[in-house]
Amino acid sequence: ILKTLNSWFWWENIWMPINCTWAHFVDRDDLVFPKPQQLYATIPYAFVLLIIRFSSERYLAIPLAKALGIKNVRRVKPQPNPVLESYFQECSKHPSQSEIQGLAKKCNCTVHLVEKWFRRRRNLEIPTVLQKFQEAFWRFSFYLASSIAGLIFLHDKPWFYDIWQTWVGYPFQTLLPSQYWYYMMEISFYWSLLFTLGIDIKRKDFKAHVVHHFAAIGLMSFSWCGNYVRLGTLVIFVHDTADFWLEAAKMFNYAHWEKTCNALFIIFSIAFFITRIILFPFWILRATVYLPTYYSTTPVIAYFLSNGLLLTLQGLHLYWGYLIFKILKRFIFLK
Repeated sequence: ILKTLNSWFWWENIWMPINCTWAHFVDRDDLVFPKPQQLYATIPYAFVLLIIRFSSERYLAIPLAKALGIKNVRRVKPQPNPVLESYFQECSKHPSQSEIQGLAKKCNCTVHLVEKWFRRRRNLEIPTVLQKFQEAFWRFSFYLASSIAGLIFLHDKPWFYDIWQTWVGYPFQTLLPSQYWYYMMEISFYWSLLFTLGIDIKRKDFKAHVVHHFAAIGLMSFSWCGNYVRLGTLVIFVHDTADFWLEAAKMFNYAHWEKTCNALFIIFSIAFFITRIILFPFWILRATVYLPTYYSTTPVIAYFLSNGLLLTLQGLHLYWGYLIFKILKRFIFLK
């Protein structure tokens, strides 16, 4: 079964233009191609990033938070109580008055003590400001580093200025070392975010983030296997250039630097709408949906799959754009 599925997945009609086979994608003196098995390296790289993350959060984020006046609030833990803990985990974190009375009788204590226990236990579930700051610091550091690396890798490439160049010579486009490391770094980062979903702070758009991480990994892996690397690097760069402004705004928000936070959020909003609402659909999607028709009259299956993932990302952009617009509306009109 696995051999059959593998042969179907790597069927050349899915990935290749007409008259191309996998035999054409053997490295030669002047051409180096991305290889699917290279993606396995992103898993160990993800664990390296996790080591870097936890080290930077401990040795850089905490001292910076203290310098900005953020204190580590220590919450009082409730007394160990197996009965109440079991009810908290399995039944309800907010028991009704009648349920509290029943638990008080079961534990042979007063209603007041049960209420107090649940209140303290719920407080332990709420992330502290320092935890939020540490998480924002890591994301800010990565997105900033990725944006700088992307600019260095792309500024002298012709397809950075002329989107037509992404298809010139396709599929026989050589893989550059900078493209390899750019891809490995990005895919590993999103793997690391998936690995820490259980311990990261759950926000209101948690489900959207999960969809985004899977779509990002799927899209980058798919573009790697199909040698859509030129377009892939542009997609990565467009996404990362707005995100570090948001994480910087969060950090100053946690430190109660309101004016700085507001200024950074406005910059982020402008960058988001330019990159995600204008450049991505009218520049990237135009290059993936419209321009390939000039090079082939019979699009392969990969054309539809990759564009489906890109359109999923655009749907998330519109959802987040709506949330950002609501915040800006409150900020401008309600002060």
